[in-house]
Amino acid sequence: MTDNATEAPQTDAAPACEQAAAAAALEEVLQDPVSTLQAEAARWKDLAYRSQAELDNYRKRAAREAQEARSYANADLLRALLPVLDNFEMGLEAARAESEKSMIYMGMAMVQRQIQDFLREMGVQEIEAHGKPFDPNLHDAVSQEASDLFAEGTVLRVTRRGYRLKERLLRPSSVVVSSGSARSEIQEPVASRAV
Repeated sequence: MTDNATEAPQTDAAPACEQAAAAAALEEVLQDPVSTLQAEAARWKDLAYRSQAELDNYRKRAAREAQEARSYANADLLRALLPVLDNFEMGLEAARAESEKSMIYMGMAMVQRQIQDFLREMGVQEIEAHGKPFDPNLHDAVSQEASDLFAEGTVLRVTRRGYRLKERLLRPSSVVVSSGSARSEIQEPVASRAV
């Protein structure tokens, strides 16, 4: 009996340890799903925040692009109107040469002011070019001439006016650019012959 008595407590102790280990494993399993679910919930929450931020950025970008499209929607129409304005101004100059007091000239001058006011309201600005340094982003050089009055690379004349629509270029100015002093061009070949 002593053997049985000693064996009985050992079998009771073994199941107790096993039960404790099983309880610990069960508790760990129960805690693990909770932490797993919490981690997954945090991941979905982060994804939701990122998706919300992307949606907000998309809305802002779409609003900015729509505003820009509205701002520059008339660019093609205004660009097509510029040659008409050029021809109208040539007619105005012809009427001025005939007589500045004629009714035709005065009527054309009023129409010109209305057109200029309209263009200004639309955000169109003339590009100032005469006497300015040549800028290939704003000017289209059609010719180059020697000049004693203007330094090399300076716009001498504007042959066709250029315009901007707000910050965008509608049409570059066609210009004649100074190639420098006519005297220096004459002196350079003489100097080269002496050498």
